[in-house]
Amino acid sequence: MALRQIRFEGDPVLEKNCREVKEMTPRLVELVGDMLETMHAEQGVGLAAPQVGILRRIAVVDIGEGGPGPIVLVNPVILSSEGEVTDNEGCLSVPGKAGKVTRPQKICVRAFNEKMEPFEMEAEDFLARAICHEMDHLDGVLYVTKVTGGLFDVGEDEDDEYDEDEDAAKAADAGETAGEETDGQ
Repeated sequence: MALRQIRFEGDPVLEKNCREVKEMTPRLVELVGDMLETMHAEQGVGLAAPQVGILRRIAVVDIGEGGPGPIVLVNPVILSSEGEVTDNEGCLSVPGKAGKVTRPQKICVRAFNEKMEPFEMEAEDFLARAICHEMDHLDGVLYVTKVTGGLFDVGEDEDDEYDEDEDAAKAADAGETAGEETDGQ
């Protein structure tokens, strides 16, 4: 397995429809392994084949703790959906940005696994969101086209780092001593 290069917003491959997988060749099996490795290395929860430059209907999803583990979706189709939830969403192909997107709260999806064995599964909440997001990639759709209220910056915020001097100054301003506990400040 190997890490694959992530394609970024503006790359024309991200705007194209992917071709159906008719047979799982050794190269496609390798692609699935590479996609899982790349997704985990980039700390993502999903990755679609066009994000690594391959126009095939393959996506992988792993929402981490509390999830079912890595899921391989070949030729996925949403059979049904229920409800709506609007929440923040990001993408490995649009680093450092996020936005509010409305997605189904619950879906039923049919797909093949990496052995081309058919399966159906239900997904709710974050898992449903991740699957829908990756399936959009297979149709050449980036989440940024579905954002309401615009994109915002995300990432490491230096202001979130603990600053002992700032904490002491706040305590002094509040008439407290630096050795006393504060209310989480």
